[in-house]
Amino acid sequence: MANVDGSWNTVTKSPMGDQAAVLTVSSSGGTFTGNYAGGMGTTEVKNGKVNGDQLTGQFDITVPMPMTLDFDVKIDGDNLSGTVTAGMFGSFPITGTRA
Repeated sequence: MANVDGSWNTVTKSPMGDQAAVLTVSSSGGTFTGNYAGGMGTTEVKNGKVNGDQLTGQFDITVPMPMTLDFDVKIDGDNLSGTVTAGMFGSFPITGTRA
C-alpha cells in the first residue's frame, strides 16, 4: 500500500486559472480524514476513501459559488495526479507533490 499520509501541494487546472491548495491526508485503513486549504479557504475532506494508491472524496467550496467537488487521485511515490469534478462544470486535472 502506498504511503498516502502527509501534506500534498496541489494545483488544479480550473476554468478560473490554476488553483493551488494543500491537501492534508491522515489515513486509517480504508478511509482518510484531512482538509483542503487554498486561496478559497480551508474545507474538511468528506467521505475520504483509500484504495491502495488511490484516494477519493469530496470537499465543499463556497467561492465562486457553493458546491461540492469530487476528487479522485492516484499517489505515485511523492507525486499525485487525478481529477477534480465540479458537477455540471466538468472535470479538471489535479497534480501535486509531497510537501
